[in-house]
Amino acid sequence: MSIAQQINPETKGRPAPVKALKTKAETALAETFAGIERSLPGGDWLRQLRRAAAGAFAAEGLPHRRVEEWKFTDLRAMMREAFPLADAGASIPSPAVIAASAHDALPGLDVSQAFAVFIDGAGVAENGLSALSEADRPFLAALADHPAAWLENEITEVSQHVDEGVLALNTAYFTDGAVIDIAEGREIETPVALVFGDAGGDARSVVTRNVVRVGRGAKLTLIECHNAPSVPRQVNTLTQILIEDGAEVVHVKLVASREGSIHLGRTVTTLGANASYRPFQLVIGDGLVRNDLAVTFRGQHSSFDLGGAMLGNGHGHADTTLVVDHAVPHCTSRELVKSVLTEHSRAVFQGKVIVRPDAQKTDGKQMAQALMLSPDAEFDSKPELEIYADDVVCGHGSTSAEIDPELIFYLRSRGIPLAEAQAMLVESFVGEAIDKAEPEPVREALRALARRWLETSAKR
Repeated sequence: MSIAQQINPETKGRPAPVKALKTKAETALAETFAGIERSLPGGDWLRQLRRAAAGAFAAEGLPHRRVEEWKFTDLRAMMREAFPLADAGASIPSPAVIAASAHDALPGLDVSQAFAVFIDGAGVAENGLSALSEADRPFLAALADHPAAWLENEITEVSQHVDEGVLALNTAYFTDGAVIDIAEGREIETPVALVFGDAGGDARSVVTRNVVRVGRGAKLTLIECHNAPSVPRQVNTLTQILIEDGAEVVHVKLVASREGSIHLGRTVTTLGANASYRPFQLVIGDGLVRNDLAVTFRGQHSSFDLGGAMLGNGHGHADTTLVVDHAVPHCTSRELVKSVLTEHSRAVFQGKVIVRPDAQKTDGKQMAQALMLSPDAEFDSKPELEIYADDVVCGHGSTSAEIDPELIFYLRSRGIPLAEAQAMLVESFVGEAIDKAEPEPVREALRALARRWLETSAKR
């Protein structure tokens, strides 16, 4: 008889449950919270959420390959150690560096009219945001004992679901972010940019959260830029977007990664009736990037149209995972994600479309495609449809291939050098996804980034 059976005779004849040992990173993350809890922003309502999240993480740990949604991105194995939490505001760069971060967010795109800059998880510069938003206090003040009702509801709605380790960590540790509240019927003509950078120094972890509400009939273009860190960073960021009836949101997210860094990003979006959400996500570099996107239709006759591109080199790992929940009838969803992979890079696409029993007349389609420029590259794709209604039009597809040698021959036969011919074909391939980005200046800036990546990759 085992020791467990001697202590509890009811376990006799049954195997004792297997409890996974905590990794060094999991232990450090769980133990850090007690020491910094009092220094984290927020009133009592948020402290309760943070404690519950910290407890959930201590029990669950980091997601791993046995968790279906993380089977291709084993974070427990990839995150070997946890960097110390950045001391928000401890090292504020010069105004010139701050301005450069805003202006260089996307090459050639002017975001100087409305932007906020965050360095290592702390807001250090803001221009024009207060004029756009009904929220007249910075985020840290907005998290006080008596925040706006909608803000508390939105944060609570997402934060109380802490059955997944990365979300639990964000709730427990986030230090700053942006609150944007667009009034009913207002149309913001220029893009609003949130620029995230680092102050250099030692390796650190950064945890941020943004909350955006777009009122009935309002329009917003939001650009979220995570610049390549100068030194390794572990970033955990969450953006919540509430799109009310008749509102339109364009959301461009750029993540430039570097080797040794981890970016864990999540976007949670809910749509009212007759609303539109058109996001575009671009991932460049050789670090580990995971972008989660959860979209829920709560009103009829709304649409969601995602474009995405993952450009990987070195040992880069880029994972785009999304869940689109058609909870009501007469809604449309589209997803197109392209990956270009060189050297030993790896891309992952997991797309799940759920059609609830009452969601008749749903129209949902998704496509993931990869261009393999190296025999050592890897592409993993898992499109899924869960359909519980019978009057729907849904479909998905996934392809991966090398550059067609006949196309290369055609271009070279017309005097085009090999490297230029390959670049033309790659740019054409990824350009189909970039064409979905809005508005035109943003699209051109994304094309410039893709060209720069192509030129750099060709020289490696």
